[in-house]
Amino acid sequence: MRPRSFGSLTALALAAALAFAAHLTAQDQALARTPDGKPDLQGVWTNATLTPLERPAALGTKAFLTEAEVAQFEQQAAARREADTTPSRPGDVGNYNQFWMDSGTRVLGTRQTSLVVDPPNGRIPVRPEAEARRDLYLKHNTDSPEFMSVWDRCITRGTPGGMIPAGYNNAYQIIQAPGYVVIHYEMIHEARIIPLDGRPHPPKSVALWLGDSRGRWEGQTLVVETTNFTEKGWVATSGYSGRLKGIPQTRDARVVERFTRVDANTLKYDVTVTDPTVFTQPWTMSYPLSKEDDYRIYEYACHEGNHAVPNILRGARLQEKTTASRE
Repeated sequence: MRPRSFGSLTALALAAALAFAAHLTAQDQALARTPDGKPDLQGVWTNATLTPLERPAALGTKAFLTEAEVAQFEQQAAARREADTTPSRPGDVGNYNQFWMDSGTRVLGTRQTSLVVDPPNGRIPVRPEAEARRDLYLKHNTDSPEFMSVWDRCITRGTPGGMIPAGYNNAYQIIQAPGYVVIHYEMIHEARIIPLDGRPHPPKSVALWLGDSRGRWEGQTLVVETTNFTEKGWVATSGYSGRLKGIPQTRDARVVERFTRVDANTLKYDVTVTDPTVFTQPWTMSYPLSKEDDYRIYEYACHEGNHAVPNILRGARLQEKTTASRE
């Protein structure tokens, strides 16, 4: 009888352990720690979404969609993707079709109407002078490489531009080591190495494309403050960014990001951007990233820019000659 009793007790213990594991909440799982005792943010995270960066002006003060509105919005987006078979015009080499896109099929689970949550109207407070500079660069886009997007030139998507969703490659791998956090971006295949040891930022005369990032822990949240930007960068580079695409950054820019593990599969991302020369007030973007254990990040070589830039410039010069010959 003793062996049977021992076996019964073992089975009961195992059943109890399994029951306990089954009742672990997502919050409990999110509290996993790295070997050095810090909150574990590691893994591959994605942020593809149909939710726009800015709230459409027509929505006014409407901060959240209803479930019915979400369903209608997603159905309309699916219909547009299905209908995206417009043939190229004669002489036009065309562009990517939906086969190459991976911008998401759903709005955020929060049902918020924009990624921008402050100001309350969901709109970024851009100064007219910054918009004028953006428009000037767009007008001269084919005159010289310096007027082109820093993304088109395969340099960078910037900070926080690299965290703004785009048409594809919306994945980020977070790696932690004692005293450091690394954010590896799928797009452009760049990485931010963020020290956590309290070291100061370099002198203001040192300007970097991604800025200089310094991190610290505030409870369960990783806070990253970035300064020392070059004035050659843009706040955002992708078409998803709408009117923010092409808005410049200045050396006075300050970006504060917050990464908080909400549960086993969700990482909350908040970022506040301050740049008095460009914006009339600070603005904040907030959204959840989803953990994708099966997502594979391949090298993004950005080779197209090596050919596209000279081809764009060559095509513009040819067009100028053709126009001049007709006059």
